[in-house]
Amino acid sequence: MILVTGGTGFIGQVLVRNLVSLGYPVRLLINPSNKTPRIPRGISVDAAISSIYDERNLRAAMKDVRTVFHLIGTEWRGINAEYFDVDIEAGKNTAAVAAQMGVERFFYLSHLGTDRSSAYALLQAKAKTEAAIIESGVPYTILRTAPIYGKGDHFTEAFAAMIRKIPFAVPLPGDGETRIQPLWIDDLITCLLLCMDDERTVAETIEIGGIETLTIRECLELIMDVIGVRKHFYNISPVWLRSLMIAMEQWFERWPQLYFWADYLAEDRITSLDVLPRRFSLFPTRMSRNLDYLRES
Repeated sequence: MILVTGGTGFIGQVLVRNLVSLGYPVRLLINPSNKTPRIPRGISVDAAISSIYDERNLRAAMKDVRTVFHLIGTEWRGINAEYFDVDIEAGKNTAAVAAQMGVERFFYLSHLGTDRSSAYALLQAKAKTEAAIIESGVPYTILRTAPIYGKGDHFTEAFAAMIRKIPFAVPLPGDGETRIQPLWIDDLITCLLLCMDDERTVAETIEIGGIETLTIRECLELIMDVIGVRKHFYNISPVWLRSLMIAMEQWFERWPQLYFWADYLAEDRITSLDVLPRRFSLFPTRMSRNLDYLRES
């Protein structure tokens, strides 16, 4: 049995569909809530209801589980993210129970740039979560990823929405030359599945990104080309951009939640370009070839 936490999110839903299509039995960990969970439709999965703070129910959820994919993260809630109360505690508690229950593999998705001494709360929290997982003693594999894109993502679709909504010109952090390596969702899922079948990835922290390095300006230009909207750019310091994103999320209920990106794009977030071909014999897809879904949004 495979347990997926955060299985109702963007990455989680794609992962669950792939696991089920390959014949794996999958169980979703669902947080108790008044809202109906977005369980992937048309596929058969188990569901376990448990808070991340409820050790007894976490144990029950991990009965007969051999592999855990831990995907819980709150950065996509924008200014309402709860890095230290949710992200760290979720990783710490889930990993501890997994170790106690004899789980054989524990996978965690982190971010490029993760560092305890980072100036940004998210990257600090990711580093502390990584440390808690390692200290738990569970056989772990941590993937530090570049921005993930695909239908339903929090990257290209959020920026496409901003480009459509914002009048006149689009703000760029700094000089707009911050470099990233966008990674197609299907390439990420392939890496996760290959890691699951490769015992050599146990106790490893692997940095992965796409096959090309793009500036944020180039990424936004690609998005504009696809959605058929052309606007000018203006440069804004990351500090002022963060303040702008906070204000927009507070003032406008349906404003895209971009606060996370104000921090993430303040510095280059890149790794070796050949890591996927070298480590996984996988040649990643270029971003320009996979953005047609934006025409539908």
